[in-house]
Amino acid sequence: MNIFSTVPNCRRHPSCRRQRLLPASAFAVLCGLILAANAGAQIDSASPAVVQPGAPGKPSRKLPASTTARLPPRSQAEADFMRGMIMHHAQAMDMTALISSHTANKDLRFLGARISSSQADEINFMKRWLATRGEPGAMKMAMPGMRDMDRSGHPMALMPGMLTAEQMEALRKAKDADFDRLFLIGMIQHHNGALTMVKELFDTAGAGQDAELFDFANDADNTQRAEIGIMRKMLDPKNPEEKQ
Repeated sequence: MNIFSTVPNCRRHPSCRRQRLLPASAFAVLCGLILAANAGAQIDSASPAVVQPGAPGKPSRKLPASTTARLPPRSQAEADFMRGMIMHHAQAMDMTALISSHTANKDLRFLGARISSSQADEINFMKRWLATRGEPGAMKMAMPGMRDMDRSGHPMALMPGMLTAEQMEALRKAKDADFDRLFLIGMIQHHNGALTMVKELFDTAGAGQDAELFDFANDADNTQRAEIGIMRKMLDPKNPEEKQ
C-alpha cells in the first residue's frame, strides 16, 4: 500500500485549504493594522508643532496647530521718532546749503555734499514709511528762527542736538575759516543729537520692533558716528578725540 495514500491531497481537500488560508488572512490583517498605525504616526510627526517658550524657570508648552502669531502693537514712539528725525535732517540740509557761498574749503564742500545727499534720501524714506502706515508726515515743533509755541504759550523744545536760532545766525554770518569751524562744531553737535534720538528710541519699551525702522535707525547711527569721526579730524587733526 502506498503509505502516502492516507494523506489527504491539500490542493483538493476543502478543510485543508481553509486551514492554510486562515493564517494567511490573519497575517494580512495584522500587516494592515501595522501599516495604518505607522501612517498615523507619520502624519502626527509631520504635523507642525507650536511651542511657546516658558518664562525663566518655567517649562515650555505645546499650543494647538491652529495657533497664529501676533505682531507686537505698533509703538507711537516709532512714528514720533521718524517725524522728529525728518525735522532734524531738514536743519542739517539747511546748514549744508550754506557751504557753497560761505567757504572754498574743498574737504568741507565734499563732506557737505555727502551729508546733504544721504539725509535727503533718508527724509524721503522716512516720509514713505510714515505714509504707508497712515501716519502724518509732519511734526509741529520749533525750528530756529520760528516762533512756534506749545499750548501753554512757551516755545517748543528743539530736537536733541539741533542748533539754536543764535547758532544758525552766527553760521550764516561767518565766512571762510570761521565758517568752517562753526559748521564742524555745529554739525558734530547735530550728529550727536541724532545718536541720542536713536538711543532714546531703542530705550523706549515696545519701540524699535518694526524691521525697516530697526535697520534704518542702526544705519543712521553708524553713519553719524563715522561722520563725527571725520569732522573731528577736520576740526583738529592733532587731537580729534578731544572735540565733542
